[in-house]
Amino acid sequence: MNQQKAFWKRGLLHIYCGDGKGKTTAAVGLSVRAHGRGRRVVFVQFLKDGRSGEIQVLKRLEGLTVITGQTVAKFTFAMNEQERAETYALHMDYLSRAARLAHSEPIDLLVLDEALGAIETGLLDEDTLVDFLSHRPKHLEVVLTGRIITDRLAELADYISEIRCVRHPYEQGIAAREGIEY
Repeated sequence: MNQQKAFWKRGLLHIYCGDGKGKTTAAVGLSVRAHGRGRRVVFVQFLKDGRSGEIQVLKRLEGLTVITGQTVAKFTFAMNEQERAETYALHMDYLSRAARLAHSEPIDLLVLDEALGAIETGLLDEDTLVDFLSHRPKHLEVVLTGRIITDRLAELADYISEIRCVRHPYEQGIAAREGIEY
């Protein structure tokens, strides 16, 4: 029993990646599960505007901190250089805030939703993220989501769950629906 308790004091790194739908949903589910067990959760969202349905619910949960929102409401490919610079600065600030909270508050779970996408698009610095992950509090469980995982992050991960798209309504011309995709 003592060995099992000691094992759970070590936080693990989860990565939910792939081209399928459900990576953020899985991270939200884990956040709700941890919160339901009395754990302190910080949920940081990159590349999204903070208005999706799951964020509205998470913001209502006492003891669960949400950091999200964009200064530019565009997809990354449509941003000009100034908008990309502003978004990069915002994302780096979000990561810095999350790191400060992780080192100063009793946080059990940190979700960095769409961190992989932010890295892939050059809107979050991978070196800074890897440094944080390598020096995070030992008990801190961390979740990263996004489509493409880098080799460096894969090496650090304890869990890697790939969510693969087999079929999606978008292929039939059905746009994202409120309450289902966002």
